[in-house]
Amino acid sequence: MATDYDAPRNRPEDEPEADSIEALRGNPTEKQSPKVDVDEDTEGDSFELPGADLSHEELHIVVTPRQDDEFMCSRCFLLHGPSMRVPGTDHCRDCD
Repeated sequence: MATDYDAPRNRPEDEPEADSIEALRGNPTEKQSPKVDVDEDTEGDSFELPGADLSHEELHIVVTPRQDDEFMCSRCFLLHGPSMRVPGTDHCRDCD
């Protein structure tokens, strides 16, 4: 059965009428709140000011040496596993 997608559809009673772009934009005289809705639990955890003094912070990273089956791509210089190597080359599939 063919469907005419250009035909007007019947709207449910609870769906508001919003046929024009002006109706979708809302009332332009209505004031919007300048406040941003931020989760109070994580408010200070994820925000970092540019130029913040991080000299007291320490970074602990465990570096493992290159494994026997890994190779370094000659284009992006990242270590990849053997499945990422393009056969017969020294670069990865991402750089191919």
